[in-house]
Amino acid sequence: MTSSDLWDEDTAARYDEFSAEMFAPEVLEPAVEFLARLADGGPVLEFAVGTGRVAIPLAARGIAVTGIELSQPMVDQLRRKVPAEQLPVVVGDMATTTVPGRFSLVYVVFNTIGNLRTQDEQVQCFRNAARHLAPGGRFVIELGVPAIRRFPPGQSAVPFEVTDRHVGFDTYDMVTQQATSHHFRRLDDGSVRYGDHNFRYIWPAECDLMARLAGLTLEQRVAGWDGAPFTSDSESHVSVWRKPLDASGRAS
Repeated sequence: MTSSDLWDEDTAARYDEFSAEMFAPEVLEPAVEFLARLADGGPVLEFAVGTGRVAIPLAARGIAVTGIELSQPMVDQLRRKVPAEQLPVVVGDMATTTVPGRFSLVYVVFNTIGNLRTQDEQVQCFRNAARHLAPGGRFVIELGVPAIRRFPPGQSAVPFEVTDRHVGFDTYDMVTQQATSHHFRRLDDGSVRYGDHNFRYIWPAECDLMARLAGLTLEQRVAGWDGAPFTSDSESHVSVWRKPLDASGRAS
C-alpha cells in the first residue's frame, strides 16, 4: 500500500484549474522540449502522469508516451483530453507498478516523487525507473529544494505563494522529513477553500544515493527546464541519471 495521498474526484476535477500556472507556455514548453530532446525519438514513461499536462504535448510530437497514475479520477480527467490508444495509462503506484516494454526515458515532474512519503518507497521508485529503462536510458525528476534555509529558530512554516487568490505555505518536520503543503484559495463566489497535500522532502544528494542504489549515474543537474546552472541558491532542480550501457559499451 502506497503512502501517497490519493486524489479524489473533486480534487481531480479542479486540478488543472488550481495548477493553471503550470500549464502556461513559458513553464510547460521548456519542460516538453527538454524531455523530448532526451527521449531522442524513443518511447517514454511518465510516473504520476496526472491529467496529462506534460504527457499530452509530448505525445503530440509523435513520441510514444505511457503513463502510470495512482488516482483513477485523475486518469478519468486525462481521458477527457486523449483516448487510451494515444496515451495508455496503467493505474497504480510509481514505486512498484510495471508496464510492458523498455523505455529511453522515464520521468516524474512537479515534485511528485515526494508524494511517496517513506524513504523506502522513494528508493523503490528509483529502482522501478531503472527497471523500465533500456540500457543507456535516462531517469529525470523535477523537484524543489527544501526551503528550510529560510527558517529562523523556532519556525516550521514557509510561504511559497501569496496572492489575492491563493495563499500557500509548507510546514516541515526536520526530524522525519515529512512536510505538508497548505492551500487557501479564494473562489469566484468569495468563499475560501482549504486543501492540503502531504509529502516527504528529499535533498539532491539523497536523490543521488537513491539513484546509485538503483544502478543509475548522475549525468546532469540544472536549476530548471531552461538549463540554468544549479547553485547553492537554486530553489529547484531538474536531475538526469543514466542507466549504464551493455558490456560492449553500446545501448541495446
